[in-house]
Amino acid sequence: MKILITGVAGFIGFSTANSLLKNNKNTVHGIDNFDNYYSTKYKRLRVNFLKKKKNFYFKKLDITKKNKLYDLFSKKNFDLVIHFAAQAGVRYSLINPKKYIAVNKNGFKFLLDAIIKNKIPKRIIYASSSSVYGNSQNFPTKEIQKLKPQNIYAKTKISNEQLAIKYKKKYNLNICGLRFFTVYGEWGRPDMFLFKLLKAYKNNKSFYLNNYGNHLRDFTYIEDILKILNKLIKLKKFNFNIVNICGSNPINIKKIFIQFKQDYNFKNFKLIEKNKADVLNTHGDNRLLKKIIKFNKFTSFHKGFEKTKAWYFKNKIHKF
Repeated sequence: MKILITGVAGFIGFSTANSLLKNNKNTVHGIDNFDNYYSTKYKRLRVNFLKKKKNFYFKKLDITKKNKLYDLFSKKNFDLVIHFAAQAGVRYSLINPKKYIAVNKNGFKFLLDAIIKNKIPKRIIYASSSSVYGNSQNFPTKEIQKLKPQNIYAKTKISNEQLAIKYKKKYNLNICGLRFFTVYGEWGRPDMFLFKLLKAYKNNKSFYLNNYGNHLRDFTYIEDILKILNKLIKLKKFNFNIVNICGSNPINIKKIFIQFKQDYNFKNFKLIEKNKADVLNTHGDNRLLKKIIKFNKFTSFHKGFEKTKAWYFKNKIHKF
């Protein structure tokens, strides 16, 4: 199978590519623009790791460059497109909202238009986010409930979902969107809570605990994500528009921090007020996911975090 992964230098994009490359029958083409939202050296490390595989091909490409996308699809007949390229970060969306519109909203449209123009591929999977639920009061959050976006990042993800549904009906696209809930694990993003905590500890720097730790997060381990994606990829037809990707088991941030502080005698931290861009709690309903692919064995947070810490310390990721 010939697969295109956009945002292949990112956390989930890289991890997905690495997983799919283990099957020699797959050929993975990855594109990324090495955006400097976080360490480009770290992103290049991921891509260089993938380049060791003979069935991986990389091209530096920005999805906001419409003509370059059109040119790519005119030359490559992909069987599957997995779209992970996006401007990440809820808080940064308050600083540079125009970038989120350009990359997340317009870039997604350019990608779909390139696919439609060239009448390929057979299937498309794209990333949405749990942030679309905003500060919901109804838990666990279900795919069908009313969305309450709190920031421009979430709004662009809703825009993606709406466009995908529109194009699915108009052009008969075989497409589905995945609402990811706080994905963590090896090769994770350095701008997220767990990696910021580990980095502060290893570099002996101050760690700032947002909202005094009074958050709940539905953490989803990357290995579970990869198993889920593998099952979804095997589906010939996506008979659903959007699905929550989560373990439906929210963890208290304060509880995680207190345990870490005790285990590592960590004292260099400061408690701060809630960032206005952040949602208070996330807790997704995963019954639709279980129905679609019969996936039930989610990794416990304790096990996933232990594996993540071991990998992080071994590979000296705190340098990035």
